[in-house]
Amino acid sequence: MKVYKFGGASVKDAAGVRNLRSIVSDEDGLFVIVSAMGKTTNALERIFEGVQKGDTEATGRHIAELREYHNRIIEDLYREPHRIEAVDAMFEELETLTSDGICETSAADRRYRSEDAELWYDRIVSYGELVSTLIISDYLNRSGIKNEWIDMRRCIITQQRHKDAAVDLEASAPLLRHIVESSDKHAFIGQGFIGSAPDGTVTTLGREGSDYSAAVAAYILDAESMSVWKDVDGVLNADPKIFPDARHIPELRYLDAIELAYSGAQIIHPKTIQPLQNKNIPLYVRPFGDKRKAGTVIRASMARIDIPILILKRDMVLLNIRPRDFSFVLEERFAEIFALLAQYRIKSHLVHNSAVNLSLCIDNSWHIDEAMKALREDGFDVMRIDNMELLTIRGYTPELLDRYASGDDVYVRQSTQSTLRIVRKAK
Repeated sequence: MKVYKFGGASVKDAAGVRNLRSIVSDEDGLFVIVSAMGKTTNALERIFEGVQKGDTEATGRHIAELREYHNRIIEDLYREPHRIEAVDAMFEELETLTSDGICETSAADRRYRSEDAELWYDRIVSYGELVSTLIISDYLNRSGIKNEWIDMRRCIITQQRHKDAAVDLEASAPLLRHIVESSDKHAFIGQGFIGSAPDGTVTTLGREGSDYSAAVAAYILDAESMSVWKDVDGVLNADPKIFPDARHIPELRYLDAIELAYSGAQIIHPKTIQPLQNKNIPLYVRPFGDKRKAGTVIRASMARIDIPILILKRDMVLLNIRPRDFSFVLEERFAEIFALLAQYRIKSHLVHNSAVNLSLCIDNSWHIDEAMKALREDGFDVMRIDNMELLTIRGYTPELLDRYASGDDVYVRQSTQSTLRIVRKAK
């Protein structure tokens, strides 16, 4: 069994779906994980925002536009008017959910409340993956590649957490194995990014979580390999849209991949590597446009990266925290500060401290203002600086240090023998 994962950019239109078919057509024993098509998740986030605001007109308009987008792909695939009943049913369900304002749970129906925002977010955005996989499964079946569509909400069990849940491998494994082993099919189509909590509510694994879903499937099914198909020739040492001289890296160690993902590299979801490493399953990052190219392999090898790697995370926030009583040893209150941030699901990507000042570079999230209020109530002065970005350079050179680590736009600079990290105002 091999596991293939296709991202939203790969299946954004009918041509992409046809290309997916050409990639999987000669495989026997394949589990395919697919993301939402194109920018569907972004569109569903706008629908969620409409629910938050109680704007049913905007919500209805966005759903109609999203439905039309998918219908165009379906008609292009079949080159004639064509309907997929299961897809229509999904959109009708989404319309009912957002117009009635009720989100089903195992305990009771809940109308939208701000404290349930993450629950509602997961319920709404999960439709992207459900619709895309229904379309692809139907198209492959009708074009001769017999497959079974799997609802991953029924076999991927996560912790009781919304918007960024971790998978419970022990609970998920027998469910997924039973579906695969009891089927007469040799190909399976499942959603990335989604699962369900112990209480039955839909959960998501974090943005770009389809990679993680694929790694979980590979682990549970003892796959011989996992391949992520992308619109690049493999892993590059930088984003070519930002750094035009980006270079290809043919091989990476698991450890390097984890470090790069943690720093924000958009090559793989940070949680992806552990399940693969635990069973020594190689991960291939391969070009969607030409399956003959080798791409990049990530595995337990001794290969070392001999070129600098540049990773830029945008839309960051810098928090400066200082005890109001000027306590000299701030470290004594670190546990208190980080416990409070964890309570509001705020992740720190860089920590810099002096005797009485703590600077944190964090993701721009919904709950920052709430966390700041709680910190102030606990005796801290807090300053927020928006529109920041975090640049990480592994294997930096004196030239790169001089180019990026100086200037008035640099707020924080940290360096070790091998890694340079800079928090700066976005350009």
